[in-house]
This record gives sequence, C-alpha cells and structure tokens, in this order.
Amino acid sequence: MLHPVIRTALCGSLFVAAFVFAAEPQRYPSEQGQVLVKPIVEGLENPWALAFLPDGKRMLVTERPGHLRLVGLDGSLSEPLGGVPEVFARAQGGLLDVQLSPDFATDRLVYLSYAEAGEQGMAGTAVGRGRLSEDLTRLEDFEVIFRQQPKLSNGIHFGSRLVFDREGYLFIALGENNQRPTAQDLGKLQGKVVRLRPDGTVPRDNPFVGQQGARPEIWSYGHRNQQGAALNPWSGVLWTHEHGPRGGDEINIPQAGKNYGWPLATHGINYSMLPIPEARGKTAEGTEPPYHVWAKSPAISGMAFYDADRFPAWQHSLFIGALVDQSLIRLQLDNDRIVGEERLLKELGARIRDVRVGPDGYLYLLTDAGNGRLLQVGLQAR
Repeated sequence: MLHPVIRTALCGSLFVAAFVFAAEPQRYPSEQGQVLVKPIVEGLENPWALAFLPDGKRMLVTERPGHLRLVGLDGSLSEPLGGVPEVFARAQGGLLDVQLSPDFATDRLVYLSYAEAGEQGMAGTAVGRGRLSEDLTRLEDFEVIFRQQPKLSNGIHFGSRLVFDREGYLFIALGENNQRPTAQDLGKLQGKVVRLRPDGTVPRDNPFVGQQGARPEIWSYGHRNQQGAALNPWSGVLWTHEHGPRGGDEINIPQAGKNYGWPLATHGINYSMLPIPEARGKTAEGTEPPYHVWAKSPAISGMAFYDADRFPAWQHSLFIGALVDQSLIRLQLDNDRIVGEERLLKELGARIRDVRVGPDGYLYLLTDAGNGRLLQVGLQAR
C-alpha cells in the first residue's frame, strides 16, 4: 500500500499540493526484465494527456472535465490553471490533448484540443492556443485556430491528438463523431487527419487545396476514432492509431490524400454483433490497408516511440496505452517493421490513457479514472 506524505505550499497565487510517495517502485515482469512503476501523483480527474515543459521537471496535464494542471516530478500538483476554454464535458468529450509549440522557449504557446459545444446539443473537436504566463498560473490570450465542422457529436468519437512535424506543421488526428459516412465525405472534417500551420492557416501544398467540395485542411481521410499520434523520430513521419468498432483497432501511417477505409473497410463488426452496414470487407478498392491491426480491440490510446538512451532494451519500441485491455502495449520495431508485441502492466488493472517518453528517458503514463494517476515507468534489465 502506498503511504504518501502530503505537503502544501503557496507559490505566488498558485496553490500547490504535493503528494510525495515514500514507497519503493512496484515491480512487474516483462521479457526484458522487471518493469518498475513509481506513482508520481494521484487524485487526477480523468487525465487525458501530458506535455513536459523544457525544464524536464514539470509537465502540463489535462483533465477531461476541463482542467489544465501543472505537475512536478516531485509530486507537486497545481490548482487548475486559468484561461482554459470552456469545454463540452459529456461522455468522451472534454479537455483532451496538450502540446507545446515547437518554439515554446521563445513564444510560450500551449496548444489544446477539446470538445466544443455547438447548436442543438451537438459538439465537435476544436484546437486553440494560449501563452503560458510567466508565473505558470494561466494561459493568456487564448485563441481558437481550428474547429471541426460541422458539429455532429453527441458526446463520442472526438479523437484527438496533436503532433508537430519537423517542418513545424501541426497535424490533428480527429474522430468521426460516430457518424460513419462522414469519414468518407471530403466536405466534412470528421474522421480526418488535418494539417495546418501553427496559426491555423492552411498550407498551400495540402492535397485537397483547390478541389471543389473538399476541405483544404484535410491531409488524409477514412479514419474512425484516432486517439494516438506521434512522429517517428527516425523517419520524421507521422504515425496514428484509431479505435475500431468491435475488433479492428489499427495503426496507420497517413499519407497525403490517401483514404484509410473507414467504414468501407474494417476488421471489426458493430457492437450489436452485426456487420458494419457500409463495409465491403476487410479491404476495399481505393483504400489503404492498416499498417498494423488487432483483430480483438485493446481499445488503444496514446502513443510514444522510445528513442532514449536510458533503457537500451526498449530502443526502437513503440509504446501504446490500452483502455479495455488495461495494459501497456510494447511493439518492437525493426526499422518500420513491427516484429514483436508484448503486453505490460496488466497487473495494475488500470486503463492507460496516455503514454509519453520523458526527457529523463522514463515512460510516463496517465491512468483514466476519476482518481487517475501519473506513473513513472522504468526497466531493470536482465
């Protein structure tokens, strides 16, 4: 049992509660040795995503009900920061991903994705940015730079993950709001990966710029509910993953203008056990097959490539959180080929919402619960 020592302090106008866990890391088996899990903070309300600040000791963490908090590796947990937009906090909706500007050291911009309310009780994904104040208490001058149109969600399938590539373009991986045909409709932003400049304007070389009836923001289409995205550190190419229905969770490497099949092609069926009405099979002419697929859905969320030096046995691994399977999935890579899979931390019994590699080479996980936790994960190799 964990016995936290709880400290409180007042830092400027920001109240901080510190949860310092005295227990030794818990140990769990793996193919490479023992996985070490150390709780950093608990008491988070359905945390969704994290982003490390440049000092490597603190991070921003989103909570789905609409809070953005500052968390320290010393266990400090801030009160909610000000200046965060109002969110549609219903079912799967709320405050979702967080990403720092590539130029954060000079512009201090923080990007957030979130569910935004529209008319008649419907909602869609929005992305905005604000400047983190010098005293770390609020986002200043927050502005919306992207809105998913039209707003079609009654509370599910918002996506969404944010990734900057090496050229500074912003990719947004979106869900299809559980409105299946929209993923194939180039006039709608559901079920798409979009590509923007950091200010939300559209790059001229996006694949559908100038095409009548198509949204110029679109990079790729035919996606279902994307809850993982990361830039491959060796190739510089975007990878995403998405939930299938009952079966058929998949990884894709989205290419400009390509169609990734949903709902025309899927390895899954409806939750009712009936076929997907629009599906033509596991493949469909004119669509790209998934790069990797799980016949039985782990319910994947979060994605991180491991390229740190701290744990050599994890080099060239892709880590993915699993909600239903309650595990951390490790995929072993040989260049871009997936050559092995391992399920870790099932003994925790926790829904893993996000996974990131910290500047210190440890993995950091968020567990999806009303009393969610931030966990530091390392490896004691054989």
